Amino acid sequence: MSQPLPGTALDQLFRTARTYNAFTGEVSDETLHQLYELLKFGPTEANTTPARIVFVKSAEAKAKLGPALSEGNFKKTMGAPVVAIVGYDMRFFDKLPVLFPHTDAKPWFEHRDEANLAWVAMRSSALQTAYLILAARSLGLDCGPMTGFDNAKVDEAFFAGTPIRSNILVNLGHGDPASIFPRSPRLGFDEACRIA
Repeated sequence: MSQPLPGTALDQLFRTARTYNAFTGEVSDETLHQLYELLKFGPTEANTTPARIVFVKSAEAKAKLGPALSEGNFKKTMGAPVVAIVGYDMRFFDKLPVLFPHTDAKPWFEHRDEANLAWVAMRSSALQTAYLILAARSLGLDCGPMTGFDNAKVDEAFFAGTPIRSNILVNLGHGDPASIFPRSPRLGFDEACRIA
């Protein structure tokens, strides 16, 4: 039976975790493998798992990414040890015979129009981005997720000739506390929720 996590774990994952604007340190390839091995277990629609991730580490890859970044995101992204480009595979349904083996789920998606497929793929890859953030935090990394970039430029630089489209970027490393602002307010339960 699952037990609630201790307060220290909840702090690391949620309460004291922050979105950082500057990072230090290095992130090993082994850590990135560990991160994926955690995030892959998060649920997605019909286990479609459409996220496809490029972990940008090298100077050459960062040079390809740089022109796609908004001015406000350029410096912090170029300075991050790793930038995860989370994309989504528009042909995610090709993997369903393996990923959803108990029934033939491929026909549920393969004949849908592109806009509908994009909605399914984007929604589940956004879920997978959240799992990536939680997995990274659980491994002692800090994150800086963002959508302030030119998707078309990222797609051309990293996914040309494939059915993959970019969705979200996440800077990864060890956050510099001097780079964060005081925590912004959050809505209270009664403002955001109701029990029906």
